[in-house]
Order: sequence, then C-alpha cells, then structure tokens
Amino acid sequence: MTDATLTQLKQAALANTLRGCQLFAGLPADDLAAIAAITQVRALAANEYLFREGDAARGFYVVQRGAVNVHRVNAAGKEQVIHIFRAGESFAEATLATETGYPADARAVEPSQVLLVRKAEFVRLLGRRPELALRMLAGMSLHLRTLVGQLEDLTLKDVETRLANWLVKRCPLSVRPPVTLELSGTKRVLAAELGTVSETLSRTLAKFRDQKWIAVKGRTIVILAPEALRSLLRRNLGA
Repeated sequence: MTDATLTQLKQAALANTLRGCQLFAGLPADDLAAIAAITQVRALAANEYLFREGDAARGFYVVQRGAVNVHRVNAAGKEQVIHIFRAGESFAEATLATETGYPADARAVEPSQVLLVRKAEFVRLLGRRPELALRMLAGMSLHLRTLVGQLEDLTLKDVETRLANWLVKRCPLSVRPPVTLELSGTKRVLAAELGTVSETLSRTLAKFRDQKWIAVKGRTIVILAPEALRSLLRRNLGA
C-alpha cells in the first residue's frame, strides 16, 4: 500500500467520523473531505488534560471515542462540570470567534481519542466556502439547544430531582417498563454530569433501588417504575 493510498484511507476515516457529528450533519462529501484535510487526531489517557482555561486556542474538537469532561474551577477550588462530551459530539467551537483562548479546562475521563479541527485553516476554509458556514448553522443550533437543555437540568434543586429527571428522559412514555440503560461511562462520570460526586450519586441510586423504582448492577440501570419517578419530579418541581 502506497503512502498516498494510506493517506486517502485516513482522510476517509476522518470524514466518516465528522459525518456523525451533529455540527456537521448534512454536509456534502466534498465539505467533509475539506474539513478532514485540516484535522488532527489526538489520543488521551484517562485523566489527561486536553487543554487548560486560558490556553491559546488551536481549534475545536470532535470526540471520536471515549469521553471528555469540560469544566471550570471556581474560586473555592471546586470543579464545576459544564458538560461531558462523548463520541460524535463537538466542543470549543466558540474559540473560532475569539482570541482569548479556551474558556474552560478539558480532561479525558477515560481513554479517549479526539479530532482537532485546526482553527486558522478552518477560518480560511470558511472564507473560501461561505456556503459551508450557512450549512453548519442548523447543526450548531441543534447543538446549542442540547447544551441549553443540559444547563437547565443542572438548575434543578437537588441531586434526587436531577437523577430522576435524567432517568425519565431516557424512558419514553411509548416504551413499557422495565427499561434497561447501559451507562457509557462510569458512575463517577454520571455523577459529574449531574453536578455531584460519586458518593452522593450512589446514595441516591440506593434510595431509588430501595423504593423498587430501579435496579442497579455495575453499569446497568433497569428502570422498574418510571411513573413513580415522574411523580417524584412533579412533587419536587411543584408541578
């Protein structure tokens, strides 16, 4: 296999990953190929930092596999999770429009691989293909809507309510219980996503289990009584 053929195969694989990202949903093959050509692959070990708040922005990222915790540290030294990004999700796009560097820290929560879409080259690409920016607007609006929804979830008053909300969202009314969920990461990752710590999450899961609302084994959660969780939500939210 020649070097040129190997390069083409790598670029095709990158374009395929980008195709699965919401930000690039619906882009034609030639646009995806152009973006893949300015993309680099970066492997991260568990707990390895991708960037720190204030670091010069090299571009934005797409998670190829694993999970990346984007967070800030408050004045008290407590980590505040903004979001945990998983395969197919993009982050740090805001750096395209600013020179102030990354606005938060990013750390892999498990062995991960991300794609870096290089900032300078991407901005030049948009200059040559302004229609590409228009095509991406729809994907960006969906992405923003998802993040806003997650921020709203974190404003719920306690961990019990946030966990019940998280479970109910994954248990549609059209599906009869029990509903089996497989966590894509550890319970520590889920705790961070819910804005709490592992010990508090474990206690809340145990409370729901004792109520016979769920069953838990390893990374598997079985929702036994979704209506009871919905009733809890209504009571806690005053609905």
